[in-house]
Amino acid sequence: MTTPPENSPVTRRRLLIGAGLAAAAGTVAIATPAQASPAQAPADEKGLPGSLSGTDPTATPTVDGLHLQFGADASRAIVVSWHTLQPVTDARVLLGDAHGNFDAAVAATTRSYLDAKSGRTVYALHASLTGLEPATGYLYAAVHAGATPEFGTFTTGPRGRARVTFTSFGDQGTPTLGKKQSGTTTWVNDNLGSPSAGDTTGGVERVQPMFHLFNGDLCYANLATDRIRTWWDFWTNNSRSARNRPWMPSAGNHENELGNGPIGYAAYQTYFEVPQASGQTDVTRGLWYSFTVGAVRVISLANDDVCYQDGGNSYVRGYSKGAQKAWLESELKDARSNGGIDWVVVCMHQVVISTANNFNGADLGIRQEWGPLFDKYGVDLVVCGHEHHYERSHPVRGAEANQTLTPKPAATDTQSVDTTKGTVHMILGGGGTSVPSNQLLFTPPECRVIVSVTAPNPTTGKHAPVYVHEQAPWSAVRDAANSYGFGAFDVDPGKPGGETTMKVTYYNVTGVGGGLEAFETFTLRRPRADAGKGGENN
Repeated sequence: MTTPPENSPVTRRRLLIGAGLAAAAGTVAIATPAQASPAQAPADEKGLPGSLSGTDPTATPTVDGLHLQFGADASRAIVVSWHTLQPVTDARVLLGDAHGNFDAAVAATTRSYLDAKSGRTVYALHASLTGLEPATGYLYAAVHAGATPEFGTFTTGPRGRARVTFTSFGDQGTPTLGKKQSGTTTWVNDNLGSPSAGDTTGGVERVQPMFHLFNGDLCYANLATDRIRTWWDFWTNNSRSARNRPWMPSAGNHENELGNGPIGYAAYQTYFEVPQASGQTDVTRGLWYSFTVGAVRVISLANDDVCYQDGGNSYVRGYSKGAQKAWLESELKDARSNGGIDWVVVCMHQVVISTANNFNGADLGIRQEWGPLFDKYGVDLVVCGHEHHYERSHPVRGAEANQTLTPKPAATDTQSVDTTKGTVHMILGGGGTSVPSNQLLFTPPECRVIVSVTAPNPTTGKHAPVYVHEQAPWSAVRDAANSYGFGAFDVDPGKPGGETTMKVTYYNVTGVGGGLEAFETFTLRRPRADAGKGGENN
């Protein structure tokens, strides 16, 4: 078994709060607890609000689903989020030092959505912490009136070129039994999850990355009998990681829940508070965004906007009317003209490549709409899910002039990959779903590409995919033997004016507690953006 290295620059055992947060009022957008809300909860003997003394536990919801998201600048901004099924007052986050002295607070804002299936309302609380110190560890507590505080830690991202670590998977579900099987007393999973959905989270925590990229199909709530219960179980499973490191998502087709907002994403948009992006409306808020960590620009996309496949509860292709594509080009152009950005990483759900048979397949819509932009601006890496196995491409650049726009491999070395030659696509869909696709791989490799869809079925309203097969010269490495795992990424900034590298390890998750075995390790490399400029951006 391979034991992953301790990647976090500031671990929970080494919180770099040394100077304490007495000075935090000058560096963070903070109000004191008394200023945060007039409805101040009573304090316990440690000065923390939320003592159970004198409260009614049947009337006061707990702090559930505690999780973090980066702001656009990961070195300066973090959002702390949680949720309840009742309105609450005095929701806030208290910041403290390593000794547990909490002396500064940030008020939380509330978002909500009405789940159309159950008629229940979910309330999400989001506290935006800004003006933080780069590469610094913080201790915090999330609380609202009458509740017991929930604690976590986080480390801000580095500013400028520095080591950056992250992990990534998609397609998780939950490890829990969420519904009773019809006509029996047996409880079953309600969302295509499996016990491995818990093991993958444990594996991420063994690696201890700065942040985690979640490539869509988070919990399959749109398939569940009880959608809210499924989201609750999802966060119960993942909060053990997400309360201590940001989990940054992309929306998959199973985040499309019938009746939850005009295009189905209201639950996803409520639980996550991601960086703002141009071109969005109230309907599309939060569906695409970017953030910067060190010299890495991460761009999260919502593929249902361009995909042909009808994979959600409603068919929403084209919902942004080109706004997401325009934003994407602007974002890519900005990243590649920025002398402080070396790596451009795209996180999305559906795929450009796949050699799985009788599964979803690749989608021509992405190849048509976004593939040329990936080529034009030299995207280094695309992480995705949708197909429930592990696979990666050679670096690809350009496309064949055929019906499927087959991506062209630009090089074939599988160990050392120069991403200036092309974009590497990684399918990381083994997050825990009970429907893996690793045993469905074509041998020799080929690909089924969705090139269009049929008219909607009069009974179901669904559009059936139309497939065309292609050879797969772009296929580099795939794992037919194992169903579950994730990618781990370690960026070395290199020397001024020289080369930077990204070490990539794909870990198979082997069992309870996140047991790990390295399936493969390889290296992506490219010149730093300051190469030939005297190294002024080190």
